[in-house]
Amino acid sequence: MSTASDEACKMFDATLCQYVGWCEDDSVGGFEGSLEKMIAADENFVMGHVIKNGLDVLGTGTSSRFDKGLFDRMEHLKNMANKPTVTPWEKQHINAIYLWSKGNIAEACSVWESILGEKPKDILALKFAHDSYFFLGLRPQMRDSVARVLPYWDSSIPLYGYLHGMLAFGQEETNLFDQAEKSALKALGINKKDAWATHAMAHVNEMLGRQNQGSTFLETTEKDWSVCGMLACHNYWHWALYHIEKGQYEAALDIYDREVAVRAKNSGAMLDFVDKASLLYRLQLEGINVSERWSSCFEEFKDHATDHILSFNDAHSMMSCLGAGQEEFSDKLLESLQDFIEYGVGDNRSISEHVGYKLCKALKDYQEEEFAAVVDNLMPVRYDIYTIGGSNAQRDVFNLMLISAAMKSPSNEHKNLARSLINERKSLKENAPMTDRLMAKWLSLHGE
Repeated sequence: MSTASDEACKMFDATLCQYVGWCEDDSVGGFEGSLEKMIAADENFVMGHVIKNGLDVLGTGTSSRFDKGLFDRMEHLKNMANKPTVTPWEKQHINAIYLWSKGNIAEACSVWESILGEKPKDILALKFAHDSYFFLGLRPQMRDSVARVLPYWDSSIPLYGYLHGMLAFGQEETNLFDQAEKSALKALGINKKDAWATHAMAHVNEMLGRQNQGSTFLETTEKDWSVCGMLACHNYWHWALYHIEKGQYEAALDIYDREVAVRAKNSGAMLDFVDKASLLYRLQLEGINVSERWSSCFEEFKDHATDHILSFNDAHSMMSCLGAGQEEFSDKLLESLQDFIEYGVGDNRSISEHVGYKLCKALKDYQEEEFAAVVDNLMPVRYDIYTIGGSNAQRDVFNLMLISAAMKSPSNEHKNLARSLINERKSLKENAPMTDRLMAKWLSLHGE
């Protein structure tokens, strides 16, 4: 790396370890402390600016389209590539982050893959690509990116165990559940505080309908993963999901109030805001009154409603608007989204045009009890919803909304579709109390 400062390199490593491990290190003052010390040690440290700005843009909480400070920092980073001391590898990293900041996420991933082709032990490129594939819903790429470089690693290399947790998540998202479980357990055998491996295991239990096993796993390992504050909120979200599946709504609400809502407020992270909205919306679909909880959710989202960095975030922002009764704001979100589709650039512009806008409109239609419109809008794109990003478990909320809308639609065709979708759901996860409740509800409404 192009720096003569040992301190800058140490703080770069400290930042990288926190990022890969989803866990802030208090000994260096957390992310804020290590980043501040790193740049203070060498303000011209290229890879220091790469990781600092990379964490900003991949956090999806701010955009260089609106944030003048971020825009200026990205232009400064781009200009750093012109310095004669900057290496080709550093220039590639600069290019990738700059592309991402302009919304060209897939292109950024291509640059990181090019880096990994030459430097398979570059875990920063690997982690940036891993997270970005997740944002684009590119599940096979997320899996294969890790699989390609893993043979170059061994247990003597720092952070080695985390690759198995990353691989586990990619395997789980491509329905390789047995392989995912083995990879996750291997990662946890190396480091029991690997929150991402814990997260992958939580997904496996979710997708296989192992609600009791999933709850027990998270409960018995809670002291290990709960200290990883960057992901703990999301793992609590998974825990609450098991309870919702089983109809244990009070237990789910207890986790929401005690952990998810508190952690989201303290972190200010988009991932945590999304978890809040997702849990409330699922509970609402189950007929649980959560109206008083939506206002804080909306307050957290409202400054991001027109960012349009990810359609996944937009959809959850719409949930918060509607849940809090902010109809005018939900209209503003849709109008802003239309403007972004017409005038914006980048991957999310095309994703918004094809899927994102329809999804947000469907959420609004559902709120307004236009259930037939929900079905008519979502059915043509239901197999493309993965492009908005997120995991299979996270996007399942849209499947649940579609089933509910079809069940409530005045159209007999839609009512029959609802039963077909419930049958489809049951075939994918046999031990699914929620699916059984949906079928019982369908039968009570429409009979045999």
